[in-house]
Amino acid sequence: MNEPLLSARALAKSYTMGRRILDVLRGVSLDVARGEFLALRGASGAGKSTLLHLIGGLDSPNAGEIFFAGQNIAAFSERELTHFRNHRVGFVFQAYHLLPELNALENVCLPARVARVPAAQAIARGSELLARVGLSARLEHKPFELSGGEQQRVAIARALINVPELVLADEPTGNLDSRTGAEIIDLLKKLHAEKQTTLVIATHDAKVAAHAQRVFELTDGCIVEASS
Repeated sequence: MNEPLLSARALAKSYTMGRRILDVLRGVSLDVARGEFLALRGASGAGKSTLLHLIGGLDSPNAGEIFFAGQNIAAFSERELTHFRNHRVGFVFQAYHLLPELNALENVCLPARVARVPAAQAIARGSELLARVGLSARLEHKPFELSGGEQQRVAIARALINVPELVLADEPTGNLDSRTGAEIIDLLKKLHAEKQTTLVIATHDAKVAAHAQRVFELTDGCIVEASS
């Protein structure tokens, strides 16, 4: 059996809120194969976003281990962790997180510029990605000039610009109407099929999760694979 791209082992995460300790994840383990499309389903507060933040290197677990391509990311230096987040993982957030002062192309190119990709190369790659997501006519539009669905398409293009091995999408349809949300899921599926990029989506929507090859359910900080 091929080694999984991502392995999480007995992850625990808690937060201190005044005198109270909130246990968000309680011994979560899962493997994600290279090229797989996996969904994490659960109600708000179930720990989906926390789990994505851990496996994407945005936060650290209180206990447990995360291996990416056989490497324990807990052993990464700060510089290695920054490189990991910038080059090997692409993030798509529910709230888009576009910089309002930058236009669509500039937002998409930002991770490439952080990675020191030459400006001309970044612009060419960013323009191509925006065309792929149907926004070739919106390159110079700023976020406030774009609809929610268009902003999410920009965010998807931004997540892909450094050709990541893993894309993490946290409630990517959560701020969209049902029709636009369906278009975003169809776009993610199409890009996943074309590039064979590993895709993990967190969602509370069973209809969105149903598009994935495998579905895991998060409840009260614990995870189980949903029956097909």
